[in-house]
Amino acid sequence: MTDDFIAPDGAVELVVVTGLSGAGKSTSLNALADVGYYCVDNLPTSMVPELIETLRSQGQLRVAAGIDARGVAHVEGVLDLLTEISKRGDTARIVFLEARDQCLLRRFSETRRLHPLGFLPDAIHSERALLDPLRNIAEEEIDTSDISGRQLRNRIKDLFTSSGSLNVAVTSFGFKHGSLAGAELLFDARFLENPYDVEQLRALTGFDARVFDFVMRQPDAVALVDLIERHLRFQIPRTVLEGRAYLNIGIGCTGGQHRSVSLVRELAARFEARPVDPEQRVTCRYFHRDAGVSP
Repeated sequence: MTDDFIAPDGAVELVVVTGLSGAGKSTSLNALADVGYYCVDNLPTSMVPELIETLRSQGQLRVAAGIDARGVAHVEGVLDLLTEISKRGDTARIVFLEARDQCLLRRFSETRRLHPLGFLPDAIHSERALLDPLRNIAEEEIDTSDISGRQLRNRIKDLFTSSGSLNVAVTSFGFKHGSLAGAELLFDARFLENPYDVEQLRALTGFDARVFDFVMRQPDAVALVDLIERHLRFQIPRTVLEGRAYLNIGIGCTGGQHRSVSLVRELAARFEARPVDPEQRVTCRYFHRDAGVSP
């Protein structure tokens, strides 16, 4: 084991879902959530970079943002957002959802929803004009006029699922700072003896050998890592076969600085010594969300 901090330096993949209201944005975002993306809808573009950095620190490297024409500034800001994302070394793709006017009118009539830009059908025409700049730079344009919600979900999943590969993020965190966003599996280490209660160890973290040894000398800590390791070696190959692209795992203690950090480091060492997937279809990364904050 080393005492090096494992920096959360993975590139984030951002998917911008936009297009005409009623064309299937919510359905598409739900499909992206199903394959491991952290999804937000109608967040102002100026707030997206801050969201990305927060999620990056938590090990969540796949983000999807829904953007519509409710604010012209939001639409125009997408171009600036894409430039900033590229400068940071992250990637972004735009999916534009289209549908014929008559189809959109029927959908609004059936759901009795109001169009965000006002009265139909003029609102649809105004929205087309506002969103044209995004249509022109979109990597994917999907016409949903003649497809069902299930077909749209499958289309989105096909576009954004890497067949046979899985990204696994294991993150230490402190429950006192909030649970881990987007986690599919959470493990609680608060029952272990806490180095924080030892005055000489309180100001240190699990990156220090003394704290790490204090935690891992506990039989229950070894038993917990054994259980987590067995569970992940069982689940990860089956998650690959399921076709999912992302698995987000959290190991928490009270403050996220001592016990959880030590456990994640021990798990990382075990998987480094014996990879969870010898065929290299799985990429494992390890993050420490709260190890740099005040206890």
